[in-house]
Amino acid sequence: MMICYSGLAKLKTKPIVYQDVLIANNSGTLQQLKELSSKRKAIEDTINENSHLTEAIAREVHGGLTSHCEQDMQKLEHYMPLLENLIHSVNAEGNCAQITSWISNLRIRWSSSFTTSSNIFNVKGPKFYQVNDLYFELGMILFLYGSILRERALEVLSSDLVQSATIFRRAAGVFKYVAEEILTHICQSGDRPPEAMPCTSAIMSFICLAEAQAATARKAEENNSSGGLIAKLHYGLVEFLDETIKMLQLNGKECKPARLLDYVLSCKTLHKLKCDKHRADGLKNEGRIGVAIGVVHRALANAKKYVPKEESWRSVHRQAVGELSEVLRRYEHENEFVWHEKIPWSDELPLPQCAKIVSVIPHQPQQWEVKLSFKSVQ
Repeated sequence: MMICYSGLAKLKTKPIVYQDVLIANNSGTLQQLKELSSKRKAIEDTINENSHLTEAIAREVHGGLTSHCEQDMQKLEHYMPLLENLIHSVNAEGNCAQITSWISNLRIRWSSSFTTSSNIFNVKGPKFYQVNDLYFELGMILFLYGSILRERALEVLSSDLVQSATIFRRAAGVFKYVAEEILTHICQSGDRPPEAMPCTSAIMSFICLAEAQAATARKAEENNSSGGLIAKLHYGLVEFLDETIKMLQLNGKECKPARLLDYVLSCKTLHKLKCDKHRADGLKNEGRIGVAIGVVHRALANAKKYVPKEESWRSVHRQAVGELSEVLRRYEHENEFVWHEKIPWSDELPLPQCAKIVSVIPHQPQQWEVKLSFKSVQ
């Protein structure tokens, strides 16, 4: 029983043909620019839903990969090293007005998965943001890569919790890299999509860590670990989400996707309920049923403080509350007829303990060192 936030990879972009704008000084550079355009065209066709490959052909093209997520990741992994090399070569030329002008002519445009359509009837399609900076292109490509990694983690969640947690941690590393190493280089101010704000990627990194912790807690439940340990894992997840909420509040002007905040608050409420359910189970097994009843009472009272806005998440919330209410009914019945223990006041109850056992897997970009040379650049 989990809630999922999907759709982060639903980005759109406008075409870029590098060799039509950046003027190569030799055949090697021209070939690299054509390769860049070709690799980007494969990504454009996928995310703009212009690809007409059959399932069988797509599988053959991608070396037997059957998962759409893995196929899309492979396309991005072929493009990113070429793009990083282009940025390195452009930076090596120094502050050249001609190259700056050429990059402006690339007209790098991306939509956002967080913002709604620019037209109420969706006639004009999504709003596109143009930022004349190659770091904008790299940041959006990496954000897309992290989002697809996260979708892959959700894809394998039901079959392999360990693999899912590992992929969530990889996605967290990609988002951290975007926030700290890429988006801080964008020079142009003005209108940018939320995906191009460092705070959004930093927030997504914490969310992916929380989701990795959730997969780990679920694995502990499958392994019949002690209630105390499982409760600590769920509370570790809650602490990851508390850090996320602080970042959302601190960066409200720049990063304000309302649905994302609803997701974070909904997750926090759900996993606090799970934490207290397992804490109560552990306390009852220790013979402290009165304290267990007090913990469940407080958990149900706290669950009323935030109810998810999205119906599918509200349904999961109701189910969790219903399960805990049934636990309370059984505990109170047993205490009334067998134990007769006093129920402590809320401020006398023990505080939950935390175990945060997942961490970021750092993103290691592939390094290409192919020097590109452009005409009329000294």
